[in-house]
Amino acid sequence: MREQFVRSFTHAALSPDPDLAVAALMIARVEYPKLDAGPYLDQLDAIGREARLRVASAPVLPGEAPPRVDPDRYARVLALNDYLFNELHFTGNEVQYEDRRTGIPITLALLYMEIARRAGLSVEGINFPGHFLLRCPARRGLPYSEDLIIDAFHGGALLSEDACRELLRRHADEDEHGETPVFEASLLRHATKPQILARMLLNLKRVYVRMHSFPQARDVTELLLAVDPSALNELRDRGLLAYHLKDFPAALRDLQRYLQLSAASSGSGALGEDDREEHAQIWEHVKTLRRRVASLN
Repeated sequence: MREQFVRSFTHAALSPDPDLAVAALMIARVEYPKLDAGPYLDQLDAIGREARLRVASAPVLPGEAPPRVDPDRYARVLALNDYLFNELHFTGNEVQYEDRRTGIPITLALLYMEIARRAGLSVEGINFPGHFLLRCPARRGLPYSEDLIIDAFHGGALLSEDACRELLRRHADEDEHGETPVFEASLLRHATKPQILARMLLNLKRVYVRMHSFPQARDVTELLLAVDPSALNELRDRGLLAYHLKDFPAALRDLQRYLQLSAASSGSGALGEDDREEHAQIWEHVKTLRRRVASLN
């Protein structure tokens, strides 16, 4: 991956500009290197302009909104949902993720956020475990306290707290290695732009590793480190992927650095058994790599 591209992505990802679409389309260039973002951004703008008209003219009907929910926000979200999911037929698709108007929760949520922003509606991401969600915050200073929690994957469904608890339990059941986290308000906190992009990249990395597409997995890891340079596991994985791809100097550099930084981060605290075993395996890789790199010189 070219250094200039990584720098450009880092700027887009860490910029205070709320735009997520540019960085997301740059991620897509891992798979489609010649992708021209322009037509996609133009299409988003066109959808956003129409969405703005629908949202602005949404009728606020007395008594329609749930208790403690801002009727204006409720009406606007319903109008946006109707446009995106009923007219444009955006939908969650658990099988054919490549379809241009279907996708996994976070990609649909990102589209929803970008269109809502263009429509003048405040919608933010929620890094909910196992299933990315959205929030339309209640307007402050009004006698309404309930934010709207939106599931873009399921047609913009509005979720109660009980529905969020059930969603958490269901996704924990689907993860054979997982335990159900205790539901608490912090699980519904606002996701930052870097956190959203990192979650997208982690999803993509898992897909590439599962497909044994290791060059692409390494590129995605490069972008993960651009979003969060302190992510030691990604430094380790980039080194291991470089090793697998026989880029021995890069593998040695990353794995040595990983051992140094992880040892420093543990401080005086003793490493757990799993960490000790992993460090021992990485150290064996480093010793092998030192011999290989020395033989190349």
